[in-house]
Amino acid sequence: MELSDWVWQDRLWFPAGLGWADLKDRDGLVFAKGSDLWVIFPIAVCFLIIRQIFERTVAVKLASLLRVREKPRVRAAPNTTLEFYFCNASKFPSQSSVEELTKQSGCSVRQVQRWFRRRRNQERPSQIKKFREASWRFTFYLLAFIAGLGALIDKPWFYDMEEMWNGFPTLPLLPSQYWYYMIELGFYISLLFSVATDVKRKDFKEQIVHHVATILLISFSWLVNYIRAGTLIMLVHDASDYLLESAKMFNYAEWRKTCNYIFILFAAVFILTRLVILPFWILHTTWVYPLTIYPPFFGFYFFNGLLLVLQCLHIFWAVLILRMAIKFLPGNVRIHKPKHSLNPKPQLNLVINHVEIEQVEMTKLLGVTLDCKLSWSKHIDAGVAKMGRSLSIIKRCSAALTTLSTRACRTCLVLLHLDCSVMWSGATKKENCNWLRTAQHDWPLDVHRELILIICMSISPDSK
Repeated sequence: MELSDWVWQDRLWFPAGLGWADLKDRDGLVFAKGSDLWVIFPIAVCFLIIRQIFERTVAVKLASLLRVREKPRVRAAPNTTLEFYFCNASKFPSQSSVEELTKQSGCSVRQVQRWFRRRRNQERPSQIKKFREASWRFTFYLLAFIAGLGALIDKPWFYDMEEMWNGFPTLPLLPSQYWYYMIELGFYISLLFSVATDVKRKDFKEQIVHHVATILLISFSWLVNYIRAGTLIMLVHDASDYLLESAKMFNYAEWRKTCNYIFILFAAVFILTRLVILPFWILHTTWVYPLTIYPPFFGFYFFNGLLLVLQCLHIFWAVLILRMAIKFLPGNVRIHKPKHSLNPKPQLNLVINHVEIEQVEMTKLLGVTLDCKLSWSKHIDAGVAKMGRSLSIIKRCSAALTTLSTRACRTCLVLLHLDCSVMWSGATKKENCNWLRTAQHDWPLDVHRELILIICMSISPDSK
C-alpha cells in the first residue's frame, strides 16, 4: 500500500461503513472534492494584488480623511561601526557593549545610546502603514461577515446546530458554501504570503499558529464534508475581527474615545462569540453530538483537536483583550502618591491607564515645567493679586507643551498644578473659582481645560 493510499483510507476519516465513494457526484448532487482547493492559490494572488491597489488608493484617501498624521522622526547619523553592530549583533546593546562601541566609533556613551534609539525608531513601521493594513483587514472581515451571514441566515443548521450532521457525510454542496470557503481560504493564504512584509506585532507567533490552524481546519472540513460546521466556525470568527480592525484604525487616527468605545464593544463580541457560542454550542455539537450517531474515528479527533488549538488561542487573546478593555473604562486616570520616599519633598506620580509616569522623568523631559514651578513658588504668599502673573507663566509654558505628544502634555500640566496647589490655600473659594474661569478660557487646548477642572476640583480641601 502506497503512503497516499494509507493516509487517505476510509477508516481514518469517516465513520465505519462510509468513505470517499459516498462523496462522488450523482443524481445532480455535487459534493466537495479535494481538487477544488487548487483554486485558492490564484484567489490568494488576486487578494495580494487587490490589497496593493486598495492600500495605495482607498486606504490612503481614508487616512487623509481621518487625518492620520505621521510623527516626525530624527534619523540616526551615518556610522559604519554602529550600523554593523545594529544589523549583526543586537538592536539593544548592553552597557558593556556601549562602552566598547564608544571606543570603536569615537562617540560618547550618550551619543551611542541616542544613535541606537533613533536607529530603532527608524525601524518602527509608520502610522500610515499600520492604518493601511488595518483598513484592508477591516474591509475584508466586514464584507466576509455580511456575506457569511447572508449565506447562513436561511439555513436550518444556523438555528439548530444538530442539523449540521443530518445526512452526514452525503451533504450536497451549495454554491454559496463553495465561494464562502474558497474566498476565506484564499484570504488566509494571502496573509501567510504577506507575513514577511506586514507589521510584526507582539503576538506574531500566535498569529502564525492561528493562520496555519485555520487553513488546516478549513481545508480538512472541506475534504471530509464538514462544510456546515466549517461555515459556522468562520462566521463566528468574522463576527468580531472587523471591530478590532476598526478600533485600530481610529487609534492610528488618534480618535481616542471612539477607539475605546469600539474596543470595548469588540471585547464584548469576542467573549460572546469565541468563549461562549463557539465552545458551548459549536464545539459541543462537533464533539458530543456526533458520538450519539457514529463511533469515534481518527477524523473526528483530528477535527476537534484543531478546534481545541483555536480555542486555546482564543483564551490567550481573551486575557489580553480584557486587560486592555479594563484600561479603557472610565475612572482609570488617577493621581497616585507613593507611601514611602527617600526624598523629603513629596513626589507625585501620575497614573494613566495603569501606566505610572514619574515626576522626575517629566522634569527631565521638559525643563520649562521646572522653571514654572520655581517662578510660582516665589509668589505663594502674594495671594490673588499675583495669580494673573502666574497665569501668564502657565500660558507661556503651554505654548511649549503643545509641541509634545498628548500624554506628555497632560502629564506635565497635571504635575505642574499639583506642585503649585499650595497657592490655593491663601485665597477664598470665590477667588479660586474666578481665577479658574479665567485660566479655562485662556488655555490653548481643550484637553488642558479639562485637566484644570479635574485637578483644581480635587486640591486644597482647606480652601475657604
